[in-house]
Amino acid sequence: MLSYNGVYIYSKVFGKLLCYPLGLPLNCSFALIVSILCGYPLGAKYSCDLYEKKIIDYKTCERLLNIASNPSPLFIIGSVATSMLGNTNIGYVLLLACYISCIIISFIIPGRVHGKKFNDKKNISQSFNINLGNVLRDSIDNGIKTSLSVGGFIILFSVVNSIIKNSFIFHFILEKILIIFKIPKTLLEGSILGLMEMTNGCNTISSCNINYGVKLLIIGFLLSFSGLCIIWQCNSFMSKHGFSLINYSKYKVIQGLLCSLVSYILYLLLYNNSVVTTFKENISISYNINLIFITAIFLLFILPVITYNLKKHIQ
Repeated sequence: MLSYNGVYIYSKVFGKLLCYPLGLPLNCSFALIVSILCGYPLGAKYSCDLYEKKIIDYKTCERLLNIASNPSPLFIIGSVATSMLGNTNIGYVLLLACYISCIIISFIIPGRVHGKKFNDKKNISQSFNINLGNVLRDSIDNGIKTSLSVGGFIILFSVVNSIIKNSFIFHFILEKILIIFKIPKTLLEGSILGLMEMTNGCNTISSCNINYGVKLLIIGFLLSFSGLCIIWQCNSFMSKHGFSLINYSKYKVIQGLLCSLVSYILYLLLYNNSVVTTFKENISISYNINLIFITAIFLLFILPVITYNLKKHIQ
């Protein structure tokens, strides 16, 4: 998509829709779409790629890193809601809360702009000389390296989590905290471990014998904060350009708190017996929505290649 001027195409098609509300230049739409569809840490990766290719400036990229940093719909609805919480509909509440918190954080981070126009005619003419085979090869190499890097971080932090979980010191401190605050042990354990690696934390919290509202407060925070594991994954792309890890982490904490609050409010407003009944009566609608969503993703990915070939034949 980058090689076939996907950045330019998406800025024209989705720029005003996505970037104007978030106070970003139009050419940030590519990173936003990747973040919305694919989740952590690809939003950060492609934000840095845009800066590396000099498509956006340093200040814009610094701001975009926190805005284009969200969990994927597949993880929220599939892994957290369906597999862990056993309720797919809760996933839509969490997904909506993540997107709302992302919009709110865009007003908190300084440096808003009102949608700069994006002109990349020079790169468009150069793209006609790009060989599709070379592009695919480079994309596969890049994808393998990114997957190995992300997988390595997940394994590392899962091992660290396991060491902490089985540590005598951790359980000693946990017992002291439980005596003071009188909260469920599983809830506290999941919250602490989730700060390290959110998947294990969400899984532990989902098994707690407490109401959904409290679970959503903590899981909502973990989803938007992302945990140290994903923060360091993002830092592996940010560090070579000198972006501040502390600044990034600060806004992730704020976004986590916002998502936690919004998740709970949406749960109180939307997730009641009448809504649950409506969902059950119209369960087939969700399958149609998923089919449309998958089709839309496929079309988004092939849009630059289609546009490239049309322009080539016209010229």
